[in-house]
Amino acid sequence: MTSLPEDPRPLAGDDDRDRAVQRLREAYAEGYVSHEEMDERLHQVLTAKTRNELAQALVALPAESVGSTSTLAAASGRIQRRGAWRVPRVLKVESAYGRVYLDLSRAIIEHPEVDIELHLGSGRANITVPRDAIVDVEGLRTGWKHPLHKIRRRSRPGGPTIRISGSMEFGRLKIRHARR
Repeated sequence: MTSLPEDPRPLAGDDDRDRAVQRLREAYAEGYVSHEEMDERLHQVLTAKTRNELAQALVALPAESVGSTSTLAAASGRIQRRGAWRVPRVLKVESAYGRVYLDLSRAIIEHPEVDIELHLGSGRANITVPRDAIVDVEGLRTGWKHPLHKIRRRSRPGGPTIRISGSMEFGRLKIRHARR
């Protein structure tokens, strides 16, 4: 009985392809890959037969971002972040009762888009964003009062997009742009 020689190149499975597609999407969303390059690399990933071919499609991408999601949670009391703190790509804020103060004006924001997911029972939330930030509150459900946000008329291009989503039962969200 003769055995077939082993293929030294491990075959790529569906899970491997899914992870590669996700890495490409993240790189595209963060601006590391152009639209045309994204199409080419996606084609490479979807037609790859081996893990080596998948790796070729991901060459020169930045390392996977570990810890790109953080959660700040408290049953009651105050949740506060200010000064020079590192803002993750996705920030989840959960509080049953209490106040939330997030000051992003001097924070280190490494991503062109930041998603802040609020889940507040009652209490207020105050968020200060950088002067040139674009704020989107379309994904936020409020049960009592609408968010207060005065849109800046003069802002420089190139600022981060801050997307605020989630739900607030009782309380109010106040968003302001930093003066400096």
